[in-house]
Amino acid sequence: MGRRARTLYDEVSEASAAIVIRRYSSSFGLASRLLARPVRTEVCNVYALVRVADEIVDNPDVTLERDARDRMLTALQEDVHQALRTGYSANLVVHAFARTARDCGIGADLIDPFFASMRMDLDVTVHSRETFDRYVYGSAEVVGLMCLRVFVVERQAGVRDRDYERLAPGARRLGAAFQKLNFLRDLAEDHDTLSRSYFPGLHVDGLTDEDRDRILDDIDADLDAAAAVIPGLPPSSRRAVLAAHATFAELAGRLRGTPAAELRRTRVRVPDAVKLRLAARALYGGRA
Repeated sequence: MGRRARTLYDEVSEASAAIVIRRYSSSFGLASRLLARPVRTEVCNVYALVRVADEIVDNPDVTLERDARDRMLTALQEDVHQALRTGYSANLVVHAFARTARDCGIGADLIDPFFASMRMDLDVTVHSRETFDRYVYGSAEVVGLMCLRVFVVERQAGVRDRDYERLAPGARRLGAAFQKLNFLRDLAEDHDTLSRSYFPGLHVDGLTDEDRDRILDDIDADLDAAAAVIPGLPPSSRRAVLAAHATFAELAGRLRGTPAAELRRTRVRVPDAVKLRLAARALYGGRA
């Protein structure tokens, strides 16, 4: 589908998506600065929709009941589908996302699993292996695939499709690693505030160092698989993905060095100075 000329409404919608990203995710905002334009704008459009959907299910306001959240999520999903058909939405974030989705080939095969995972957060508080894998796929792996659609869109049609299929497994594994890292570092908040336990079979109150290392071994395997495909990304996105991967690996190392009892009550983070150093390394290491 050819790109239509950008209108003032398009520009305002993209500016709105950028504000969402800046306010909700400092880590993403830093890595995204290494994306070339227009890739940076398109990826921000994707992540802004993700943040809005996530806010619907995670907003701590106890007066916002489960059924109200469900209706909001359904309305958002329906609005996204309508915007994919028409190219327009009265919701500025949805409008920006739909413009990117139409231009880059992001369809219902990725969008609907994402909303299915968001809806799981309304009802599922303890996950089995099957629901955990399904949740991680819809909440994180498909977001990695959406970004990959953006990354390869400028390549010729035949090359673009082949590159997408070749790079897709790594994009999924990087998304999975990011989600599992968030689960581990947000263990206390998810359990105590949101009454959720994501890792199958894990007893949060009895978290041990062995539990921590088992989870991080799985995350390290995801990061290794993702690292193997990063050199195949276009230069317009490679440095940003390198920076994100390095930040995830740094967080994994810090989590592994934190006693399990401390993980149960504190949120481990990567200091801003370290993020800047990792971004600088990716900037110069990803030029080839």
